[in-house]
Amino acid sequence: MQVLKSAGYYAVPDGEPNLYREHLRVADMSIGTYCIPVGGKDSQQPHSEDEVYVVVRGRARLSTDDGEVPVGPGAVIYVRAGEDHQFVDVTDDLAVVVVFAPAERSRS
Repeated sequence: MQVLKSAGYYAVPDGEPNLYREHLRVADMSIGTYCIPVGGKDSQQPHSEDEVYVVVRGRARLSTDDGEVPVGPGAVIYVRAGEDHQFVDVTDDLAVVVVFAPAERSRS
């Protein structure tokens, strides 16, 4: 067992558009926290792994190939591998726990 104490905590250095911090990596998955401040930019590209987002803090919209949905605390979203997606219109500092399966960049 491993407790990921820093997972979900908001931490973006002043002036930065976003921050991703990995907390755990094993062969079949990785877990991290992705944070975007109000006015920040989501610069991610489609991933070769499936993802699950769990919104811990903040509000925004998630735009994907399938459309857009508002997200806030408690939202859980699945994004399939290869699907173009971005968080847009961040209206409250966003902190999202991200689970990649298999581990991020393991299929690259």
